[in-house]
Amino acid sequence: MTVLILRILFYVYLSAGVWSVHQIQWLPCYFIDERLYLNKDNHTETRVIPREAILQFGQKGDAPVNPNAITFLVTRSKLDLLQYVEGVEAEQLKCELHRYSTEGTYIRWPVLGAREYNHWFTCILRHSRGRFAVAGSLRHPSDQPPPGQPDYHNWSVIADKEVLTTAVAMVIKTQTPSVKARLKFQQKLHCQFDVDHKGAKVTVEWHRHRPGERTELFSYNRRTGQRRTGQTEGSGVGLHALAAGDASYILASTTMISEGTYICSVSVNPLFAKVDIYLQIQESPHVSLNVGTTLLLQEGKDLMVKCEANGYYPRDVEIIWYEEDPGTPHPKPLNHSVLFSHKENRDMTFSLSGVFYLQAALRDSGKKFTCSVSHQSLKVPITKSFTLIVEEPANWILYLVVGSVVILLLYVKRRYLHSVWRRLVQVR
Repeated sequence: MTVLILRILFYVYLSAGVWSVHQIQWLPCYFIDERLYLNKDNHTETRVIPREAILQFGQKGDAPVNPNAITFLVTRSKLDLLQYVEGVEAEQLKCELHRYSTEGTYIRWPVLGAREYNHWFTCILRHSRGRFAVAGSLRHPSDQPPPGQPDYHNWSVIADKEVLTTAVAMVIKTQTPSVKARLKFQQKLHCQFDVDHKGAKVTVEWHRHRPGERTELFSYNRRTGQRRTGQTEGSGVGLHALAAGDASYILASTTMISEGTYICSVSVNPLFAKVDIYLQIQESPHVSLNVGTTLLLQEGKDLMVKCEANGYYPRDVEIIWYEEDPGTPHPKPLNHSVLFSHKENRDMTFSLSGVFYLQAALRDSGKKFTCSVSHQSLKVPITKSFTLIVEEPANWILYLVVGSVVILLLYVKRRYLHSVWRRLVQVR
């Protein structure tokens, strides 16, 4: 019986392994189709038409898994698109398909069996939780000769149930589509690529986009599979890594101007593929109080208590003061706290203070006051607390009377001792 159970578990394990390797056989996609038309001013515009499609992986001639949808059948080639999404389930992937225009450039793609003219499409796969983004260039060979004008002027019509047999010609991927970085830290922006043939003339570029600004960071031209150095402008990308398709960019030390959208692009004529990486600077606030953990005040005295959040970025921050009575587990917000205006520091971070005026009363002795600071860089708010101890005011009249009596007694005592000393001297 034990042997039978072990055999069953073994076959289940093998079946699970086979399923995990081949679990993604097709993906539902949106095919973003395009149509050109003339508007009322006789200007050419593009109409975007979302259509349902299937991205299916298999061999030429395979039956479509959904015969009622447009099927992009990705056949085996040197590049395996599924290799770039290993370790995820189909439900975790978002798929988009777009037409790709070569802008009137028509060349024979240098692979075995290629034809003179190809229709090109871009397949974009994104992880639903932002773990990666992949863009693949799909080649669909055509029996027709190249058109005499840019293809977007007269896109070929794709029927609702049509099957387009394609092959992956180029792939680009990033594992850092969105990055949150601290100031003055090194940051790596991941980018990798591959082409389905050796000897391709590849151009790799990095740009940074900020509102109203585009900055070229790096540019490199070379032929893949060769050791000779190409033309390089800028820095941040390792040239040895480029030979293996690793175009990752290294920011040596992040600053405020590091924030923006970074674009890693790869060009192999007539193709251009890119991935966008959004880098956001986040700096956590440093929180401090102008009082210690215990505040001792006499009844009737008042004091401005300040909670300061300093050195945070971006600007949005929340400061809330709470008070908590002894033995009460639920603190309540103070309704008389005030926030000062944001202050910008030299390093372009921000500071903000939340204050309230504390009037000491005996009934408030033992109360706990807490400052809570929330910011998008924090998983939980930062809190700083102090406990108020209130003393009764000193009775100065009583102290004056007692002090006068003590002084009088000391004076009498001194006179008495002086008198006794004189008598002893006279006796001698």
